[in-house]
Amino acid sequence: MEDRQVIVILGPTGSGKSELALFVAARFGGEVVNCDSLQVYRYFDVGTAKLAPEARQGIAHHLIDILDPDQVFTAGEYARLGRSALEEISTRGNLPVVAGGTGFYLRALIDGLAPGPQRDQALRDRLAARERRKSGSLHRLLRRFDPDAAARIHPRDIPKLTRAIEVCLVTRRPVTELFQHGRDALGGYRILKIGLSPAREELYEKLDRRTRQMFETGLIEEVRAILSRGFAAAVKPFESHGYRQAMQFLKGELKLEEAIFYAQRNTRHYAKRQMTWFRQEAGTEWFSGFGDDTRVQQAVANRVQEFLALSHI
Repeated sequence: MEDRQVIVILGPTGSGKSELALFVAARFGGEVVNCDSLQVYRYFDVGTAKLAPEARQGIAHHLIDILDPDQVFTAGEYARLGRSALEEISTRGNLPVVAGGTGFYLRALIDGLAPGPQRDQALRDRLAARERRKSGSLHRLLRRFDPDAAARIHPRDIPKLTRAIEVCLVTRRPVTELFQHGRDALGGYRILKIGLSPAREELYEKLDRRTRQMFETGLIEEVRAILSRGFAAAVKPFESHGYRQAMQFLKGELKLEEAIFYAQRNTRHYAKRQMTWFRQEAGTEWFSGFGDDTRVQQAVANRVQEFLALSHI
């Protein structure tokens, strides 16, 4: 089944991946597979810029709203469900269009994950407490265990640092050495990776506008509603940009304008880290501009058409 195809649309937050995915899916008989680690959660809509069902143009979307906010979800579980979705879509004769900005999920889906130990929650809790006591301690600890892994992981990326240290401690081997033993890569598909790369200043301006709009159009009310459903303020999705600041506002720790300011700043920093990650994604074909730009859409359509035509030669 090597003639199956997958289109992947990647890029930083706010670059228009969802709009481009809809365009490609509508043009080429596709279905969209979400690759955003927050959009898998129910009730987190405003702060994740999740497309409302009525905005999806009748196109099927997969791996959106599949979990309650207090459920744990790993990259390995995403890869398993994502590959199942690809299989189902292809079997129907449709084109899978993967779209999202969670680079680790995308890498797990396509390249697979090296075999690693199960999560050790007690160990994770101890590591979290250590980081709370002294910020930066996890990155320093990983530098001691595995300098190569530490060089690749941002000092503030606590989830990745935690997992890397967990692997080192449980297996008593550097995580880099473990990963060298190979991964279970996705087979049976030809993959076209489309990267969106808007001008940085334009992207930052858009992110600032969008973040403010989120606060003005229901983000705080959404957080209140999630809490009223009985979910704790400590659930993982609340740690993300925007939601964290909305929670701080509700607790009285920040004024509204302060919450917006910090959410904007952190979102810009996150977009920068995403671009750094995706620039290392081998085989990506980059397009300058946003995904809702007709010029970009036409250029992408031409490339997708060329890519799909190769299957019929």
